[in-house]
Amino acid sequence: MTMAAKKTEVAPMPDLDSLAQAAECLRALAHPMRLKILFLLESNRWTVGELAKACSIRSHVASEHLRLMQRCGMLSVEKEGQKTYYQICESQVHAILACMREKFSQS
Repeated sequence: MTMAAKKTEVAPMPDLDSLAQAAECLRALAHPMRLKILFLLESNRWTVGELAKACSIRSHVASEHLRLMQRCGMLSVEKEGQKTYYQICESQVHAILACMREKFSQS
């Protein structure tokens, strides 16, 4: 039996452009503070100021993190008067957070 005959069928693979987009989004997730922000956003919408306070960072730093994740399509923005609220808009982000909680949460 040849080596090729031993291989099982591989699921369809995304094209290179899609893989590049995926890599960019994974890079956006690859920061402890952005992960913390996502865990906070998992169950509620928050303003920049609220997130900054909860994360003990400055508002402009929180804004940068949010802007990066929004650019990747993970977050949506909702304005109410003077306030701007951020929330997770991709169900896949919730799935990623669930996997991370399962793997890395201390019991």
